[in-house]
Amino acid sequence: MKVVFLKEVPGQGRPGEIKEVKPGYARNYLLPYGLAEEATESVLNRLQREQQQRRARAKKLRREAEEIRRKLEKTSITIRAKAGQDDKLFGAVTSEDIAQAIKEHTGLEIDRHQVILEQPLKKLDIYKVPIRVAEGVEAEVKVWLVRET
Repeated sequence: MKVVFLKEVPGQGRPGEIKEVKPGYARNYLLPYGLAEEATESVLNRLQREQQQRRARAKKLRREAEEIRRKLEKTSITIRAKAGQDDKLFGAVTSEDIAQAIKEHTGLEIDRHQVILEQPLKKLDIYKVPIRVAEGVEAEVKVWLVRET
């Protein structure tokens, strides 16, 4: 019996996969528990339409992410902070501060988790900070830390 897996079944199949299984296994386990459907013509057509919709949606999201990346690449942000001697800050600039500054300067909503900082910035300088816009799409924003007067 041919079935289309709806959910992950370890050792058998992944969602969207079409496989031949024993009829008893399909009738007694896969179908009742909603793990698979019988691979009829209508089910296969529906799956194909859903895959096309997913691809179109992913393509649109990728295009939007590339547009945001281009916008961020052109952005230069200035953050004012109090600093002592040797240009060391009285605190640190975190990913949350950078995300807030991006929002103020560009209007783009960037989550603090998208800002990739190994450690908070603790010295006045110019930094190139990577921003993860989407899966596989990163941008670098130039961040200027200047002394607050």
